[in-house]
Amino acid sequence: MAQKLVIVESPAKANTIKKFLGKGYKVEATMGHVRDLPKSQFGIDIENNFEPKYITIRGKGKTLNKLRKEAKSADTIYLATDPDREGEAISWHLAHALKIDEDSQCRIEFNEITKSAVQSAIKEPRTIDMDLVNAQQARRILDRIVGYNISPLLWRKVKKGLSAGRVQSVATRIICEREREIENFEPKEYWSLMGMFEAEDKKSLIEASFYGRPEEKIELNTEEQVNGIIEELEGAQYKVDSVKKGSRRRNPSPPFTTSSLQQEASRKLGFSTKKTMVLAQQLYEGIDVKGEGAVGLITYIRTDSTRISKDAQNQAREYIEKKYGKEYVPKVAKQYKSKKNSQDAHEAIRPTSIIREPNKVKGSLKRDQYRLYKLIYDRFIASQMTPALYETMSVHILGGKYLFKANGSRMVFPGFTIVYQESRDDEKEEKDIMLPMLTQGQELKLKEFVPEQHFTKAPPRYTEASLVKALEDMGIGRPSTYSPTISTIITRGYVERNSRQLVPTELGFVVNDLMTEHFSDIVDYQFTADMEAQLDQVEEGKKEWRDILKEFYPSFKVDLERADKEIEKIEIEDEETDVICEKCGANMVIKNGRYGKFLACPNFPECRNTKPIIETIDVDCPKCGASVVVRRSKRGRKFYGCEQYPNCNFISWDMPTNEKCPECGEFMVVKNNKRKNEKTLRCSNKECKYQKVIEE
Repeated sequence: MAQKLVIVESPAKANTIKKFLGKGYKVEATMGHVRDLPKSQFGIDIENNFEPKYITIRGKGKTLNKLRKEAKSADTIYLATDPDREGEAISWHLAHALKIDEDSQCRIEFNEITKSAVQSAIKEPRTIDMDLVNAQQARRILDRIVGYNISPLLWRKVKKGLSAGRVQSVATRIICEREREIENFEPKEYWSLMGMFEAEDKKSLIEASFYGRPEEKIELNTEEQVNGIIEELEGAQYKVDSVKKGSRRRNPSPPFTTSSLQQEASRKLGFSTKKTMVLAQQLYEGIDVKGEGAVGLITYIRTDSTRISKDAQNQAREYIEKKYGKEYVPKVAKQYKSKKNSQDAHEAIRPTSIIREPNKVKGSLKRDQYRLYKLIYDRFIASQMTPALYETMSVHILGGKYLFKANGSRMVFPGFTIVYQESRDDEKEEKDIMLPMLTQGQELKLKEFVPEQHFTKAPPRYTEASLVKALEDMGIGRPSTYSPTISTIITRGYVERNSRQLVPTELGFVVNDLMTEHFSDIVDYQFTADMEAQLDQVEEGKKEWRDILKEFYPSFKVDLERADKEIEKIEIEDEETDVICEKCGANMVIKNGRYGKFLACPNFPECRNTKPIIETIDVDCPKCGASVVVRRSKRGRKFYGCEQYPNCNFISWDMPTNEKCPECGEFMVVKNNKRKNEKTLRCSNKECKYQKVIEE
């Protein structure tokens, strides 16, 4: 009996789809791309209109032979790869490899892996979209031209194993420039002046900040200036000049795009961009849910659109009304505008079914799968809810010729916040600040002035979350490129993670300076963004893909030839340590490896001794009194353990301290609360709830 053959990329996706199609269908997986440019040669005929030479990827011969065999016995073949440029290109390569007419209706796509979506797609096959394919080809060939030519240059001039690329080199530049901003930053002094006022009943204290004169704001820059104002206000009478009451709405955030998901998962869950995308892929391709079998829990994960379908929106509104009440459902369904230059081919990332509440599927998910799914689910539900409402009060207080201001607000209706609140970098949790009932003209008594010195702070280092946001805001890269870009610059040793911060290495600075000087276009923000916009035009059928290459290559070739002549060999010396090699007696040096830094003997290859770098903290082991050292799990997560391991088995995920709990005597640990932007000391004894805020 003739069968219908459906080809997808991954086995997980294949297993999920099989159950939706039943008998008469066979589903096979390619395990990603099957054809690509060769690794051992350039693979692009520049003189022949940039004609690419595609070959079967090493190790994919068996896969293709199996697919060819299955294709021969099938009466219909459906190419069901992912609904994006990369997926379209894989389908096109498959069509060539299996001798499928690319003009035939062999291509199907779906935004979610559910029974209804897959069955609907089968009924509506289409031809391969060559605009999408050509956009991918242009990107791939551009990346090959840049990487294949500049990377060997870096090997010759700096060291082997380096690479350059249109997006990775820009990302490295962003991080390096921020580090130089920090290094060159000169803090400036400034002051604040708080007035603590009492009403006649002395029941309430009003905290108001100095503004200046009613007609102008005065910046406080020195202690002398502050003391001068305090002297002027000695004996002054204070009264309420105005009281303004109002209201404020706080709207929910839109459902997730790829970028916003990576940012929020980093802030709220501490996930790297890579980890987020791996988990999201699993949720998209299918999870074996108890009572249902394999099913995709979320929609397609590579998107920069905030659009959602009418059906999904209606389901969400019905769910919200039933669970929370009518007052939580907006009269008009929420619509969100996508960012400029975003592609609207796919919906935002959302759950495929509202019925699958996180707690209902928790038993079928691993811990981190559940945490990410709950984040996506809650964000989507919240996006369709009413705003949070606040009462606000603004009070102006006059003392002599000077003005003080106090502001308060109180939540009167929680709206979407009962489900979800977005986090932001360096943002403190929003709290109610109540002001007493005051009237215009009311006299107040000054209890005290609280002057405080401050200094401006350097801009923060980038985190993975803030780097993704920066790349997105600049229009550099696409949703699918952010995670591999960050992974690449870390693997190459250009950047290191340090407590979630991305810190450039000496090597990163060297390579960035070379790229900036000799390949200014490649690392130019606007040039890279314009190139991205041109690729989008190819996808939209508005530009011929080879024209981009013709415009790019001539000037690039000139830059390449000039750089080869002008760049001299750069020696980057390894950092010497005081650790002695026990095999040959030399001082060991720090090397960068695939999994981070390690100690190596400088006499390689005669001596091949290596050892991990042991980072100590000034804390005694609570069990045996030896030193506590920083260690890494197999997944790279930092933890703390005794240097005497395995003789002592003390470990802690939180950084221990030498301070003892005043209530139970156990050791205290440091906890970071990113949402509140504060650190706390907490008792390590889970039954003891003692904690205190660490004053910076």
